[in-house]
Amino acid sequence: MKFKGIAFAILSSVLLISSCNVGVDPNHDLEIMSADSMPMAAKNEPASVYGIQSEQYDSITGRIQRDSYLSTLLLKYGVSMQEIDKALYNSRDIFDVRKVRPGTEYKILCEKSGNHRARYMIYEHDPALTYVFSFNDSLNITEFRKPVITQIKYAKGTISTSLWNAILDGGMSPALAAELNEIFQWTVDFFGLEQGDYFKVVYEEKFIENKSMGIGKILTAEFTSSGKTYTAIPFIQDGKESFFDVDGKSLKKEFLKAPLKFSRISSRYTTSRMHPVLKIRRPHLGVDYAAPLGTPVHAVGDGKVISATYDGGNGRMVKIKHNSAYSTAYLHLSRFGEGISAGKMVKQGDIIGYVGSTGLSTGPHLDFRFYLNGAPVDPLKVIAPPAEPVSEANARRFEMIRDVNLSLLKTM
Repeated sequence: MKFKGIAFAILSSVLLISSCNVGVDPNHDLEIMSADSMPMAAKNEPASVYGIQSEQYDSITGRIQRDSYLSTLLLKYGVSMQEIDKALYNSRDIFDVRKVRPGTEYKILCEKSGNHRARYMIYEHDPALTYVFSFNDSLNITEFRKPVITQIKYAKGTISTSLWNAILDGGMSPALAAELNEIFQWTVDFFGLEQGDYFKVVYEEKFIENKSMGIGKILTAEFTSSGKTYTAIPFIQDGKESFFDVDGKSLKKEFLKAPLKFSRISSRYTTSRMHPVLKIRRPHLGVDYAAPLGTPVHAVGDGKVISATYDGGNGRMVKIKHNSAYSTAYLHLSRFGEGISAGKMVKQGDIIGYVGSTGLSTGPHLDFRFYLNGAPVDPLKVIAPPAEPVSEANARRFEMIRDVNLSLLKTM
């Protein structure tokens, strides 16, 4: 669409003016494999790689084993310890041997005859970065970087069952669900989405040699739930990028909408509920989130842990005091988060425990409770104050970026 291209060109210019860097970061981490993989049998390498006439050598490939050393690997192929040390010393500003990752792939090019000595080792540190070790007359390490291509993607979807399913049904990256949850977690109740709710998002996706390396920055997004539309405008203020609504108010609030990332509400706040274990009617002064055993539970706001203990029918429970008015409680945990104990200061989003079924419980879930001045209130109805809005000094710059973002979203 012609207007979309024009709008994005304007958006790029405005982002540059605002110092919002959307450049390419070539460093991408690979998942470390838990199982070791032994080298595969030697084979003839049919083509040249990294400027090496590889057809002159036998190629042996494998993956770095956990708790192993490069020296142990190279010594097997006739490279002396002195040569290894010299190569590392000569290239000390290029390669740090302490950053070798278990599970990453290597390739050793050996002489085809004689003692089958290694002449090169190619170590693929990540999809974009490879190091070539030379054990010839020159003992050194050369760095090779593959170009990372960033493409701008446009996506939208309508909720039928869940955000996750809408993302998958639309052929989008599952990571988008997590990113949208991260952006709108203070404003959108992802546990109360309704059929017909919808979203739009403009984002970066990174590619190396036409293979997707995952999504990058979210450039702008919009989420409509229960007839209300929330827009996310990225903006740098005081050196930090955050998302704001169309009025310049921060999307980040003092409290998260929920203490879990993905689950479902199995029981709501009520003054009369049939207890599933005791089989009597009594108040349920919290919200139950059904989730798998061990699901991380996050503090909904900054605060101080006032207790972390086993509390009878409540099971393992953590209580947090957030300020002079608000406090929260997290019940039936399987275990506490690392270092969580009375007196511990926590930040919003910190893991304070894990979903369990301790105490009076029929299955894994989190009973989450909110208190205002010591009295229980419905967690789903708490209206949290927002973080710092766009300052008056930055208002004009923000308005320029906002208007282009809104124009871009209207084209979708």
